[in-house]
Parts: sequence; C-alpha cells; structure tokens
Amino acid sequence: MDQIYQSYEYKDPKVVKEAIFTGSKAYAKAPELEGVPTGIKGLDDLFFTVKEVDGKLEKVKLNGIPKYSVFNITGVSDTGKSLMVEQFTIARAAQNEKVLFITVESPANFVAAGLAARAAAMGYEFKNLEDNIVLIDAASYSSLRENLPDLLATIAYAIKQFKVNYTVIDSVTGFYEHKEMLARSVVRRMFNFMKKWYQTALFVSQKRSGHELQTAEAAGGYAVGHIVDGTMVLAKEVIDTTFKARQYGLPIGEVVRLFRIDGCRMAGHDSRTHLMRITESGLVEILKPLSELRQQTA
Repeated sequence: MDQIYQSYEYKDPKVVKEAIFTGSKAYAKAPELEGVPTGIKGLDDLFFTVKEVDGKLEKVKLNGIPKYSVFNITGVSDTGKSLMVEQFTIARAAQNEKVLFITVESPANFVAAGLAARAAAMGYEFKNLEDNIVLIDAASYSSLRENLPDLLATIAYAIKQFKVNYTVIDSVTGFYEHKEMLARSVVRRMFNFMKKWYQTALFVSQKRSGHELQTAEAAGGYAVGHIVDGTMVLAKEVIDTTFKARQYGLPIGEVVRLFRIDGCRMAGHDSRTHLMRITESGLVEILKPLSELRQQTA
C-alpha cells in the first residue's frame, strides 16, 4: 500500500482564481429563460417560471422545456423514450433548426427511417426537413462508443459545421455498458460539454427492468439523474388484477403508460404522475394527471 502512495508525485495545491465569480458577473452570462416546444402533445404545458405581474407573483408557462437544459429521458424498454426524442427532433427540424442525433443503438439509416415515419405522423414531409437533422452513427463505429475524446471531438465538429442548437443521444447508456463504474464520469463530461456548446439536449437512458417503474434510477445508478438538469420518467404497467382494473378503469390485460418529470433545476414543473399514451401512428402524448383519474374512480 505504501508503494502505491509513493508512486504519486506530490504537488502543492493550486488556487484556480478564474473559477471564482461574483454573483453579478455569473448572472450577466446567464441565458434568458425561455421554452423550447417539443412537438409532444401535453408536455410543453408542464414547465413554468414565476414572474411578478401587477405586484403579484404568478406562474407563467414556458410552453416547452427550458432552453439550454440537458434532460434525461429514462424508462424500461418499450415505454416510448425513442419516440419522444424523435418527435422532438422532427419538431425542431420542421422549424428550420439544426438537430444533432447521436444514435448508439441502431445504425443511422434505420434511425432515419424512424424519423421519416415520425415526420409523417406529425404531418410533415420528411424531404422538406431531413437535412436539418445531422446523424452521428456511434452504433456502427465502435471507436465513438469506446473512446469518449473521439466522440466529443466528432460532436464538436458537427455542431460547428452545421450550426447545431439541439442534441439528442439515444442512448447514453450505450457509452458505459459493462463498465457502470464509469457512468458518472461519462455523463458528467457529456453534460458539461453540452453546456459549453449551449445545446438543448435530450439523453435517453435505459433502466434495468428490475428497478421500480416510476423511479428515475437507471443503468449506472443515479449517475444520470444526479448530474443532468432534469429527468423524465416513462413507465408502463400491465392491468393484471381486479384492483388495478378498478383503479385505472380498464380491463385486465390492458397496458397503462405513465409519465413524470422527476426534477428540473432550470424551471418550475408539474411533478405529478400523468397518464401517457402512444397513438396508433407512433406518437407520444401526455394526458391528464393520474390523481384526477383516481378521483373519478373513487
């Protein structure tokens, strides 16, 4: 053990003066709080800020997620995570804005086909917006999955080259598979990178099926939820008892989908659990709070 400690060269502590800011100087660099519409029905109304109106404090809707926020979207498989980020991508691209989509699970051509389907469901011609979407295929290039400096350099190049304002990663879990001890380090570096480049970003993360459905815990423990600006938790529950059937007003065998915003440090948010659905055309919609449904069935 002594040999291990002796192998480290002692260095005198260094004061990093450039890391110290007064409140006024830090606030002067803070971006204005505004919302970014997501293209997901029912979601944009769940974020708000508080402003003084006629001498009184009132909640004012942001009509979207906070600009420059980095959100974690987590859930077990088949809960609608990828559908959500695809809708977001199409919604921003349809406004002639550049979106960077980093695909880790499926090759870029398959993701592009999914995006085209999402565009059609949302009423857009994919050919009119397809070049506003820039894809980085980390699924096909292992060096991007295994070497974080290569990945960040590639993302930086794409952001500069295409003037990107929005970044989607599906999924961030793929960068620390089988090495979850590194999860916190990987996510923190990617989070700080997104902040440096003033990106509004969505990170998809995969939950282990054994975790409680409506918690934010994902692969890598709480690493993602602890570091990012906020988390959206997606869950599904099979109606397999008469109690659940009465609770949700649905027959046994049906699937109930649930959604909750589990914290947002950049803006106020509705913290209630909401019902969610995936339409026949493959679009995610956030419905009324679960508490309202239980009041109706009580």
